[in-house]
Amino acid sequence: MAVVLRLMRAGAKKRPFYRVVAADSRRQRDGRFLEIIGHYDPLRSPSTLVLQKEQVEKWLKNGAQPSTQVASLMRQAGMAWTRASAPKKNAAAKTESKSGAKKRGVKRTVSARKAKKKVARKTASKTPKAASKAPAKS
Repeated sequence: MAVVLRLMRAGAKKRPFYRVVAADSRRQRDGRFLEIIGHYDPLRSPSTLVLQKEQVEKWLKNGAQPSTQVASLMRQAGMAWTRASAPKKNAAAKTESKSGAKKRGVKRTVSARKAKKKVARKTASKTPKAASKAPAKS
């Protein structure tokens, strides 16, 4: 089960109030959750954010991923959290084409029909097009 820390909307129409919850990522936004770990009130001036730091750290340690908004709120609250960086690709993989032609060591061949179409497109783009074949209405 993939756990995500996200905002769950509460409050009346046009009066948003959010709970910060730990929930299964497959559940809907306002659906079932595992635990409430804080709340966020954007209407207050300044906006209010309350997080139970121990609970947040427990869920992060157990592999929960915060949503982008919750991660932003955590940074504003002074809780340093960074996502694991993507694995670095080696330089040889970057130079190879997406089709993998260099990887295979085989030069790509194009059928005669496709080559003929390609030549026709190039010659058509070089010739000036007529403004309009239909007569202008006055």
